[in-house]
Amino acid sequence: MMKRKATRIFLRGFLAALMLSAVLAGAASAAPAWKFNGEELTSPEKVVGAAEKSGLTIPGMTTTCENFLYTIVVSNKSGTGEGSITELPLYNCTTNTKCTVVAIAAEKLPWVANLSTISTKNYIVIKGIKVSILYGGKLCAINGVTAEVTGSAGGWLDNTTESATFSPTTFSTTKTELRMLENTVEWNGFFPTEAFEWHREQALSVS
Repeated sequence: MMKRKATRIFLRGFLAALMLSAVLAGAASAAPAWKFNGEELTSPEKVVGAAEKSGLTIPGMTTTCENFLYTIVVSNKSGTGEGSITELPLYNCTTNTKCTVVAIAAEKLPWVANLSTISTKNYIVIKGIKVSILYGGKLCAINGVTAEVTGSAGGWLDNTTESATFSPTTFSTTKTELRMLENTVEWNGFFPTEAFEWHREQALSVS
């Protein structure tokens, strides 16, 4: 009798643990959707923006651009937000060293992106990134070298400011990484967003 009771108690506890694990796993893997004025996006929308600040840093050198613009086409598939970065013009770029930026260009566009929720915060993860940078300058250690920034990047999405923020913390959280010249690239950037087509002037959010 006691054995059967103990078995029932054990099974109830085991099943409860399984259900809790499933709930937690579902929450961890949940993906948010793009919304405008609180309503889920039903057809693709072009979103544009420009970085208020953005810099790519490898040990000893940071590269910044005055014009860090972007265009991303956002959509939802089965309730999950996706994106495609189609344009990323970069102009007036400089470094904090003796190196100059002779040429810089985003390559292999479009870059794909997806939304994810991690620990209650929403993120955008961009994959397939490739930016080629030709450095110059007589006193530059990599004069004449074309360096490639490659990898993936994860940014935190803030509904209040309708923006994406990229930092070492967001990279660590999303398990993303950029590399250049065999070094890890630190990307710090703040990107406001704005709809450009059917949902212009409507509030953009993810949830």
